[in-house]
Amino acid sequence: MRRLAARGAAGDAGEVAAPAADSSDSAQGRSPSSWRLIDLCAIWDAGVYLPSAAWNGASSGVARRRLNEAERLSSVREAQLKRLKVTRPRVLGSRERGRVPRMARQPPPPWVHAAFLLCLLSLGGAIEIPMDPSIQNELTQPPTITKQSVKDHIVDPRDNILIECEAKGNPAPSFHWTRNSRFFNIAKDPRVSMRRRSGTLVIDFRSGGRPEEYEGEYQCFARNKFGTALSNRIRLQVSKSPLWPKENLDPVVVQEGAPLTLQCNPPPGLPSPVIFWMSSSMEPITQDKRVSQGHNGDLYFSNVMLQDMQTDYSCNARFHFTHTIQQKNPFTLKVLTNHPYNDSSLRNHPDMYSARGVAERTPSFMYPQGTASSQMVLRGMDLLLECIASGVPTPDIAWYKKGGDLPSDKAKFENFNKALRITNVSEEDSGEYFCLASNKMGSIRHTISVRVKAAPYWLDEPKNLILAPGEDGRLVCRANGNPKPTVQWMVNGEPLQSAPPNPNREVAGDTIIFRDTQISSRAVYQCNTSNEHGYLLANAFVSVLDVPPRMLSPRNQLIRVILYNRTRLDCPFFGSPIPTLRWFKNGQGSNLDGGNYHVYENGSLEIKMIRKEDQGIYTCVATNILGKAENQVRLEVKDPTRIYRMPEDQVAKRGTTVQLECRVKHDPSLKLTVSWLKDDEPLYIGNRMKKEDDSLTIFGVAERDQGSYTCVASTELDQDLAKAYLTVLADQATPTNRLAALPKGRPDRPRDLELTDLAERSVRLTWIPGDDNNSPITDYVVQFEEDQFQPGVWHDHSKYPGSVNSAVLRLSPYVNYQFRVIAVNEVGSSHPSLPSERYRTSGAPPESNPGDVKGEGTRKNNMEITWTPMNATSAFGPNLRYIVKWRRRETREAWNNVTVWGSRYVVGQTPVYVPYEIRVQAENDFGKGPEPESVIGYSGEDLPSAPRRFRVRQPNLETINLEWDHPEHPNGIMTGYTLKYVAFNGTKVGKQIVENFSPNQTKFTVQRTDPVSRYRFTLSARTQVGSGEAVTEESPAPPNEAYTNNQADIATQGWFIGLMCAIALLVLILLIVCFIKRSRGGKYPVREKKDVPLGPEDPKEEDGSFDYSDEDNKPLQGSQTSLDGTIKQQESDDSLVDYGEGGEGQFNEDGSFIGQYTVKKDKEETEGNESSEATSPVNAIYSLA
Repeated sequence: MRRLAARGAAGDAGEVAAPAADSSDSAQGRSPSSWRLIDLCAIWDAGVYLPSAAWNGASSGVARRRLNEAERLSSVREAQLKRLKVTRPRVLGSRERGRVPRMARQPPPPWVHAAFLLCLLSLGGAIEIPMDPSIQNELTQPPTITKQSVKDHIVDPRDNILIECEAKGNPAPSFHWTRNSRFFNIAKDPRVSMRRRSGTLVIDFRSGGRPEEYEGEYQCFARNKFGTALSNRIRLQVSKSPLWPKENLDPVVVQEGAPLTLQCNPPPGLPSPVIFWMSSSMEPITQDKRVSQGHNGDLYFSNVMLQDMQTDYSCNARFHFTHTIQQKNPFTLKVLTNHPYNDSSLRNHPDMYSARGVAERTPSFMYPQGTASSQMVLRGMDLLLECIASGVPTPDIAWYKKGGDLPSDKAKFENFNKALRITNVSEEDSGEYFCLASNKMGSIRHTISVRVKAAPYWLDEPKNLILAPGEDGRLVCRANGNPKPTVQWMVNGEPLQSAPPNPNREVAGDTIIFRDTQISSRAVYQCNTSNEHGYLLANAFVSVLDVPPRMLSPRNQLIRVILYNRTRLDCPFFGSPIPTLRWFKNGQGSNLDGGNYHVYENGSLEIKMIRKEDQGIYTCVATNILGKAENQVRLEVKDPTRIYRMPEDQVAKRGTTVQLECRVKHDPSLKLTVSWLKDDEPLYIGNRMKKEDDSLTIFGVAERDQGSYTCVASTELDQDLAKAYLTVLADQATPTNRLAALPKGRPDRPRDLELTDLAERSVRLTWIPGDDNNSPITDYVVQFEEDQFQPGVWHDHSKYPGSVNSAVLRLSPYVNYQFRVIAVNEVGSSHPSLPSERYRTSGAPPESNPGDVKGEGTRKNNMEITWTPMNATSAFGPNLRYIVKWRRRETREAWNNVTVWGSRYVVGQTPVYVPYEIRVQAENDFGKGPEPESVIGYSGEDLPSAPRRFRVRQPNLETINLEWDHPEHPNGIMTGYTLKYVAFNGTKVGKQIVENFSPNQTKFTVQRTDPVSRYRFTLSARTQVGSGEAVTEESPAPPNEAYTNNQADIATQGWFIGLMCAIALLVLILLIVCFIKRSRGGKYPVREKKDVPLGPEDPKEEDGSFDYSDEDNKPLQGSQTSLDGTIKQQESDDSLVDYGEGGEGQFNEDGSFIGQYTVKKDKEETEGNESSEATSPVNAIYSLA
């Protein structure tokens, strides 16, 4: 068995100094002040205060930590030293920290707060005095502006106005303001007040007043007796959201295929409003490469289509401060077209324009006009170039830069490639850009000359300067811009030229040089650098301090250190001029430096290897021309903790007793603690175990006791450990047949995993099998874990037979692998083995792309592209990302693309339910994956239109047949139809019935339950979004009602009236012809039997003729209705009286009276029709005959 033992680093102490390599810092020119400041920064870098092992010795010990922690903190300190640039700091001292004591969680003393603040301030470039109250109360400081409002301060007119200005100094500064370069007397305006202990102005309008009256340029002055600091010039403006001017917009008439621009012209707000277009019903206008909004707010149509007439267009302006939206009167389009029907099937036609009779034409620019233009942009701002073109088909826009490539890291295409945005513009972005608009008819280009100017920006901003009397220093104010900015120096808010002369001060352009400074030189200097595009204002004070040395740490500290380790004694201090620091031991001898000692520039004393003779009292002395200060540190050297008799690996049978020894030697002045671990976890001491000071005894060893045991011996300063492995075997004396009868269990975990044969894409893993627990091991499962995508999650890698304990594993590029093995038998799986060491493979471009790519709409005007992200074994490199491409299917438009780090991307402003080609390609820092296959996705669905040609037929009184056609605009995948119908009879309405049909069904039969009632049917189509527009029809009326309705309907038809008139005229003509024929030479027949009288029962044969009267309209028999409504006794139309003269009739011998009839007729024609009966049709016919 291999002996497994580990112990802590020999001599690991509670305090470990920084590596000796730090001593080279002095040769690199770092100032002593830099050392003193950085010292504390290294202490605080880990996020907690880490006091020296020399501090707080009696109350609590310092825990021992590993040497690599000390080296880590030292490397942090080294990196900070390289970054630090401090101008003559005056703060000195603190202990540098090389390790992390366990007692670090205790609250730090006040002096650490002071020294730590000095560290932060030095890193920020503003050198401040310590925050120690005793020092703060004595040292003075000119004012410093700490907070102010922005230069362009826009306020809400509904709120009170707040203009911020805060400053600090010692003594506390007072404040006053100027407005438009004139003194602003706050006391004279009751609405204006100043916050207490602050210069912030508050203008209150609760009692009335107009905010516009206070617009102007404000500047704050913070003053104490050592100088005056200035704020920026704050331009106060009140937000404005003017109303849209009223106007009546005539309909816009445009030919289909022609370009169109709808101008917005929003009211000038402050700040400028956000523009967007909607319909008057507040539906957003769908935008694409044909219809889009320009940066100026206008809506551009590259070519107008008939479908654009389906809505109106209203420009909306949203104002930031008032949170209001103002809407312009909508534009109404009237599109003149050669194809008046808006057939939706033509929208996806491969040649839609030709199908609609629209002439194709070459592109032309709608914005900007012409072939060239220029644009100026300020450095650091965003450059937005825009090209909008018209043409049929809709042109594609591409962008180029003359003489170079577009900056890929800053360039971004917007508005369907019609706009190019370059962020954070710099001087190298100037030049000529051009956009190319092209379609199949041709192409044109527009060149934009870009000039990059720059408002002033800092190259070297002036910093506060703290000097000792008689020292030299300088303030530097360097800025750049285009055009080159000018530099103006001021002192205490006044131009330097008008300030009292100072022989110790010299101005050399952007630098002020101070020589032999004195206390009277204290002031606040302002540097104002400006050009036509803006200005920068910086305050920097010059403070001259005269402070004797002071110690910042507690006195008489105790440091306990482990023998043979190294440590560092710190002595933080403060003083002006800079004090010098020296170390002494036991109050005698010369300054400690050289040999086993090394003094850093910040004053810390490092002892490279602690020996017994190094124990004693160390004194640090800080001295300047004003005096000296000293402090003492007591150093105690302790013996290390050592395990001199370690536990050994053992093999034991079940049921036996095992003893693991662990004998320790330690310093008797330190408290020793001995603990045990099993498999690197704290060991629970049960009733079968006994723990003593120097051993661990296990009684009745069982299978579960097998594993590694670690003895940990520790004090408050250090620790040592040793490990051994216990193997438990079955009783060998047991007969074989009895072994077969022993209970079976899961196998023990494999152990001692080892990686060998390390290659670029493979590695060999070897392990030692565990006990099979009376059931042979059948398989080994190898699992892996990686720490980039799913740290802590284990995945199955491969599976091997139970007869092997070594395998070559195939690996993927750029994975930091860690392996473990699980043994399997017929009972179950073992616990996983302990993880192997990690092995990282090199990177490569991806060999595959993400799967399950889909494109589905979540709203009617978008398409969400999703995919299954790739895992760690398929990423193949760092910074895995996905290039998402999409374009309309079966179009010639260019691919849109975007880089995504997640697993979804939403494409906006898409037409409703349009197919798209989608590609998702993997990419990492080593390259791109293979070219992906296109996947078809669809944009979002909408509600369908109403079903077409909804027909209701009633073949009989028992059934009603319904038929319909699919909607003209499905707007998505049809999911079915919903039919709602209800019976009604007059005002009575029955219960509504709902039927749902499949999307393919277009017929349905309703069984009538009531032959009298009618039915009302409502039919709508459904998509995944919901039910669309419904169409309503009613069943035919019942037969009796239908007859009346049909009669009424037919009687009112023009063709029926004409037909009836023609028939009546024809009948009348036939009657007239007939009677005329009879009246020529014929005799009127009479009864052959003259002796038979005429009776009332035979009126139709009274004279042998046919009676043409209407039987249905005839009154009671024996009477006749006259025209005036009276009823008189019915008479025969052929009465003999009518044919005689004077009322007597004369007959011939044969009984005829034709001659008399002729005379009577002639008489009636002569005298006229005096009888009302002559108006009847029969009499009229008689008269004509």
